[in-house]
Amino acid sequence: MSDTMPPDSLPNDASGDDARRGVRLQKVLAQAGIASRRASEELIAEGRVEVNGEPVTEQGRRVDPEHDEIRVDGSRIPTARRHVYTVLNKPRGVVSTMDDPEGRATLTDYIDRRNVRLFHVGRLDTDSEGLIILTNDGEFAHRLAHPSYEVPKTYVAEVLGQIDAHTLTRIQRGITLEDGPVRPDRVKLVQTLPDASLLQLTLHEGRNRVVRRMMEAFGHPVNRLTRTAIGPVRLGRLAPGEMRDLTRDELGDLLDLVGL
Repeated sequence: MSDTMPPDSLPNDASGDDARRGVRLQKVLAQAGIASRRASEELIAEGRVEVNGEPVTEQGRRVDPEHDEIRVDGSRIPTARRHVYTVLNKPRGVVSTMDDPEGRATLTDYIDRRNVRLFHVGRLDTDSEGLIILTNDGEFAHRLAHPSYEVPKTYVAEVLGQIDAHTLTRIQRGITLEDGPVRPDRVKLVQTLPDASLLQLTLHEGRNRVVRRMMEAFGHPVNRLTRTAIGPVRLGRLAPGEMRDLTRDELGDLLDLVGL
């Protein structure tokens, strides 16, 4: 098939009728970095592309990149978007706000160079470190932070004292704090040290200092806490203070998690 546009189309599908009808699906796939337009046409012809849950095989199908849900081989494809989605490995001692009246280091110190106004999704304690997501997409941020969507967050906690099997079972069963019950989705003993233990905990809530308060209640105060994952987004080798954009797969999975 030819990539040549028909004579009655304007560049970028920008004619009045075309703009109202949407953008050609193969163009949306190409702009999302899936494949060239020609290769995208082949994906469509092979029945590997879905729009809003329905397989699409006809060429020239027009879609709304802002609202239609597009998948290739079952994987969500975030289309070219107007927003920024990025993650920061927040260093210990940095306040999870954009400004601080006390003059302490804030997230702004790390994102000013982006030359775009971003805001953080949720918080990390000043004494904690690790992943924090920043964006300028308000609806995405609202849903990602809302407890009803139950986006899992994973932490590695260095706690005082040695955790035995009995205590590990108690932690997994959960505990009731002053603001309600908390029960981790998963708890794993990573390492036992002479006077401390390393735990990996996954929770789907983000109440204030919930991991620290929970471990304090079990008699094993947290000495150091790092958030290593938010949903499918993992810390990996991102150094403290470094930022990176979400990958296409990460953003697609997060959009699925929050129903966008």
